[in-house]
Amino acid sequence: MPNIAVFIEQRDGKFKKVAWQMLSEAKRITAASGGEVWAVCLGADPAAEAAKYGADKVFTATGDSFGIYNSELWGAALAQFCTAQKPDLLLIGSTAMGKDLGPKVAAKLDCACISDAVGLTYEGGWTVRRPIYAGKCYIDVEPVTDLAVVGIRPNAFVLEEAAGAGAVEAFTPDLSAIEPKAVVQSIEAGEGGRVELTEAEIVVSGGRGIKGPENYALIEKLADALGAAAGASRAVVDAGWVDYSHQVGQTGKTVGPNLYIACGISGAIQHLAGMSSSKCIVAINKDANAPIFKAADYGVVADLFDVVPALTEEVIKLKG
Repeated sequence: MPNIAVFIEQRDGKFKKVAWQMLSEAKRITAASGGEVWAVCLGADPAAEAAKYGADKVFTATGDSFGIYNSELWGAALAQFCTAQKPDLLLIGSTAMGKDLGPKVAAKLDCACISDAVGLTYEGGWTVRRPIYAGKCYIDVEPVTDLAVVGIRPNAFVLEEAAGAGAVEAFTPDLSAIEPKAVVQSIEAGEGGRVELTEAEIVVSGGRGIKGPENYALIEKLADALGAAAGASRAVVDAGWVDYSHQVGQTGKTVGPNLYIACGISGAIQHLAGMSSSKCIVAINKDANAPIFKAADYGVVADLFDVVPALTEEVIKLKG
């Protein structure tokens, strides 16, 4: 009967959706095999929402050390939690924070660390599925250590409510002997107002086919109409047309939305690596031989300057 710990990532008291997705999946596994689901949060108390998505226990640690993320302090705190509570699995979202924190915790505990996973099963032992070779295929990994730290790609699991007891237990890690080598003094947030790219249910991305920075507004308008995030290919980012924070791909952000709309994107393997796990891919490109069509579920061979404005207008009409 496995006990699964789920790290609940938060910044300024706002929780990442991937945390609830991981809780939902953990609850489905323990419902079939026994065991408990434990939510672990540093710097905030997510008890109400964690219980709603299946947490049997909610472990929280608060204090000045958890105001702003610090990998040394947070990594030590999570490692101490795992040493004390001995979960069989620790799930951490494959976010910017999670990709930094997970390996640090695994190194401290000398246990398996599996990154960017999209599947998880338990049949007397764990099997973790993750993409390899830039998303061309998948590999099933079976960790052999008593504890495994697994990074989960956002939107890999379905979010479902499944009530858990949500019993709150405070834990106080001993961080007195740690003197961080680097400390973040402040965080300068970028322009807000749009859906976070890695957590979006729908992503609309533009490629070199938009022809210039002034035309990226077409992508943003369609994204706004759909309640989606706006992304871009590396070519667009390298040209300076949009900020790097919009880049989807091997050297940008990895996304796995329910719907991915690629506008004027040829479909280089580096871009496909960042969005190939999308549930449904729609490609709009006037080149019928563009590689993106091999990955697409639906393809529109047409000029994006004709299709995207018309699609935006129809979406706005449908939404009233």
